[in-house]
Amino acid sequence: MRLLALASVLLALLSGCASTSDTDSARAPKNIIILFADGAAATQWELGRYTSHALRKRPFVTTDIVFKQGSVALMTVHSANAFVTDSAAAATAMSTGFKTNNGMTGVTPDGKPARTLMQVAKANGKRIGLVTTAEVYDASPAAFSAHAKSRRDTESIIDQYLALEPDVLLGGGRDFFLPKERKGGKRSDGRDMIAAFAGKGYQVVQDPEALRNARGPRLLGLFADDAMDFEIDRDPKAEPSTAEMAAAALRVLAANSPNGFVLFIENESIDTAAHRNDAAGLMRDLWAFDDAVQVALDFQRRTPHDTLVLVTGDHETGGLSVTYALKDLSSLSSSNRFYPADSQLQLLAGIRMSLDRAAQKLGRKPTAEALDKVLAEGFPGFHLDDDLRAAILKRQALERNAFYVPQAAIGRVVSRQTGFYWGTTGHTIEPVLVGALGPGAGAFRGYLDNTDFAKILHRLIEGR
Repeated sequence: MRLLALASVLLALLSGCASTSDTDSARAPKNIIILFADGAAATQWELGRYTSHALRKRPFVTTDIVFKQGSVALMTVHSANAFVTDSAAAATAMSTGFKTNNGMTGVTPDGKPARTLMQVAKANGKRIGLVTTAEVYDASPAAFSAHAKSRRDTESIIDQYLALEPDVLLGGGRDFFLPKERKGGKRSDGRDMIAAFAGKGYQVVQDPEALRNARGPRLLGLFADDAMDFEIDRDPKAEPSTAEMAAAALRVLAANSPNGFVLFIENESIDTAAHRNDAAGLMRDLWAFDDAVQVALDFQRRTPHDTLVLVTGDHETGGLSVTYALKDLSSLSSSNRFYPADSQLQLLAGIRMSLDRAAQKLGRKPTAEALDKVLAEGFPGFHLDDDLRAAILKRQALERNAFYVPQAAIGRVVSRQTGFYWGTTGHTIEPVLVGALGPGAGAFRGYLDNTDFAKILHRLIEGR
């Protein structure tokens, strides 16, 4: 009888826990953290998971916690005018709930402004923040907050940020905050937008130490003239990591936020690395992104009934396909075949620079000597086949869908010895994953259109 009574108590407790979890998953969150891996779909997440376990000897919390313990959905990615989307159109759908044409941000195909997610959040009394490794005016953060018929309307997007007054704005893109007359400046209207933000009470920081010490209610951080460096190239004294920016943003937003906040955190370098067919660069930025997911989960753990954590991407980039392959073309025998395993992962882990950094070192007129030096310095253990040597020295595209030169050819050097192959240097139509953990997570299930992402969040914020 005592055992039966104890079993009944345990069942009641477990039932109560499940009920609380289900109820919590359905209720509206006070805080929403959107962790946005530009260019990432299921293959990228699996690359991050497997290599993190094998090489870093660390969990990959995106898959091991968010996708495993939370709600998961698949999401379509096409734009209004094309099967293959760009980042502007994809982020606009996820922000506004409306499809738009490629190249447009925060507007419908006829050019009319659509309410962005950050505008909805601000109208409902929430504090808002935008964090990216790209320029802060790049397509994704712009689509979540501003309106432009062209994603290239950079000065207008920054002007709209000043009017919107996000509480946190962190990333690269210092160039279009400064007039052309200033070093590194590109603004054509002569305005100093850093001074304009400071005049509205923003604490302005431009290095990691200042970011760590920032405590004001409003924060503008600009850490590079254009996009921030890939994680594989990043100087930790010059630029903060994605995780460090996430921690600073949460510290600022969580203070004095009775109605909560909405925070967008993007690692855009994932997309850029995939565009370049840069497997090593992609791997390390996936790890850097996952470190930021851990920061968000730590915050969510302290506020479990208030904070919704979302992890997603906007589209897949590169057609990444890790596969077995022939060691060379001397034989079609299975004995000449290799399957990517520890030795290939160790080769990948030994790469010391991004493909963009390698291209910069080669210059526009690469020589054989410079190429050999770059390979020896940055790609130890890799050998260069004659056809790829010729393509790199001639700056010649390999295929019609591989147009980043010479990065794609150097990427093929890596592919042939590791099995990390690519289908394109562009975007693909692969659906992306959405992982959700916390209050409101239950709404993110099934096969969604990317406009559903915005519609769900708008309803949660507005209490509908």
